[in-house]
Amino acid sequence: MPALVNCSGDDEFYSGGSFYANSMEMGRPCSISSHVDVYFRPCKRARISAPYLFGETDFGQSKQSSISVLPDECLYEIFRRLPGGQEKISCASVSKHWLMLLTSIRKGEFFKCKNDESSKVDEEISVADDVEMISTDEDDGCLTRCLEGKKATDLRLAAIAVGTSGHGGLGKLSIRGSNSSRGVTDFGLSAIARGCPSLNVLSLWNVPHVGDEGLSEIAKECHSLEKLDLCHCPSISNKGLIAIAENCPNLTALEIESCSKIGNEGLQAIGKLCPRLQSISIKDCPLVGDQGVSCLFSSGSSSLTKVKLQALNITDFSLAVIGHYGKSLTNLVLCGLQNVTEKGFWVMGNAQGLQKLISLAITSCQGVTDVSLEAMGKGCANLRQMCLRKCCFVSDNGLVPFAKGAGSLECLQLEECNRVTQSGIVGILSNTGMKLKSLALVKCMGIKDVASETRFSSPCSSLKSLSVRNCQGFGSGILATIGKLCPQLQHVEFSGLCGITDAGLLPFLESCEAGLVKVNLSGCLNLTDEVVLALTRLHGATLELLNLDGCRRITDASLVAVADNCLFLSDLDVSRCAIMDLGIAALSSAEQLSLQVLSLSGCSGVSNKSIPFLKKLGKTLIGLNLQNCNSLSSRTVELLMESLWRCDILF
Repeated sequence: MPALVNCSGDDEFYSGGSFYANSMEMGRPCSISSHVDVYFRPCKRARISAPYLFGETDFGQSKQSSISVLPDECLYEIFRRLPGGQEKISCASVSKHWLMLLTSIRKGEFFKCKNDESSKVDEEISVADDVEMISTDEDDGCLTRCLEGKKATDLRLAAIAVGTSGHGGLGKLSIRGSNSSRGVTDFGLSAIARGCPSLNVLSLWNVPHVGDEGLSEIAKECHSLEKLDLCHCPSISNKGLIAIAENCPNLTALEIESCSKIGNEGLQAIGKLCPRLQSISIKDCPLVGDQGVSCLFSSGSSSLTKVKLQALNITDFSLAVIGHYGKSLTNLVLCGLQNVTEKGFWVMGNAQGLQKLISLAITSCQGVTDVSLEAMGKGCANLRQMCLRKCCFVSDNGLVPFAKGAGSLECLQLEECNRVTQSGIVGILSNTGMKLKSLALVKCMGIKDVASETRFSSPCSSLKSLSVRNCQGFGSGILATIGKLCPQLQHVEFSGLCGITDAGLLPFLESCEAGLVKVNLSGCLNLTDEVVLALTRLHGATLELLNLDGCRRITDASLVAVADNCLFLSDLDVSRCAIMDLGIAALSSAEQLSLQVLSLSGCSGVSNKSIPFLKKLGKTLIGLNLQNCNSLSSRTVELLMESLWRCDILF
């Protein structure tokens, strides 16, 4: 440590050469004066830290380094005068004791040297085998650190606090999990607070030993904190959250999940003292109730735009407050609110305060009924995205009026809404005018393929994307109706629909006038090559993605049609289909094809004979899936990997 003691190894007490002509005589005490004896150890370069006095009684005693006997007060004064980050890193690498002393010094307590130039060399700290720097990413000049599992210890946090101080400061810190024997505690978080005052993003997941003391230290030192994420932190209570509210006025985003000691008092402080808060997510906190949630909105300075409330003990009162005071809200997510009734959702819609709301997602809320859903449609004039999951009391009688009231609706997703029927879906498409662009139906068991002559005034020409997944009653009849009603479809997903046949899908394909771009028919077991022949003939000029995974009646004839008619296809999935070597050969012969992703997983008919054809396709491929292709030998695939080294091959 030249900078500390100004000793380079060449400065000796005696500069006139060796005291002894014979090197064997070294190691004896040599008298420089009548009062001081100096002892030279037998080494290549004699380094003298300080003169040592010998007497007859202590000559045989072991010598202790003078630096190790300095009290912490002296080391503290030395360390706070270190000129730059490189010197701090060097000192921290000496011992754990020195590392801990360095982390006890706040950044503002270091002396500022006029000629100090911070080191720009990226260093790693190693104290014993416990300290090492974690891989970093640069983001707007701020360093990012992430500790996970066994790597999350106080010692590593201390090393990070010292190591990042000379490189622009730590901007983002994420701790996921904790070492079971030496986990993160308040001490480690306090070290970060003292050494990294520029911290603006902190994420704590599953750290049971971090409590209010550590979070309060972060609040005290890191005034620029903008985002805080607390997940499964049972030792953090309202006290820690109040400290954040009082000292971090720039807080813009807060996420709290499964923190059993955080309740209304902490949220009230956040609502009153954090005027810049824009996003908040609260999940599974049993002490959070109406008082805490309502205070977040009722504050005159509230600027919340994104809110997620899940599994909380709130009632209709909270939703009424949101409906009246959520004037800045653009995104709202409500999940598992078992104590909220129909009245709460009805008041939220009729309060007319959610005029800026763009996206609304509601999951497993029994209070969502036909009456309350209609009210929300009328009260959210600018709503564009709506997602309803597991809302068992919603039927056609509420869904169609909702679609009429929400005149700006562009995207609608229904999942496990089992009272919605074919009539409701047709009603939605007939009443959304020229706005609705995307419709997704997932596990809606109430949709049955009932033959009916539904009349509609005008087609839904705005709909571009239709996704139907695992709706067992969805069949050819409703498919033909949707085809006539939505002629401008470009993205289509019919996944896991066993009721769809060639006879039902062919009229639908003919009705799509704009040209299909992405088609997913995975899991449609009853489709044959006839559908693929018609699809490539009608839409081969626009088709870019085709997924036939699990369509076991698809054969090489489909690949021949793809090779002959598809011009821009880049992603093809024929996993678990009846594909043989002949089909692969046909694909490779298509000069116009530029496939980037090809999946043949589970195609047992593809053998080693296909390797030359796969090599030819590999000129453009970036992804190839050959998993469970049992007719391919491992050695052949290894040679293919060597040949197509640019392609990511799964086997």
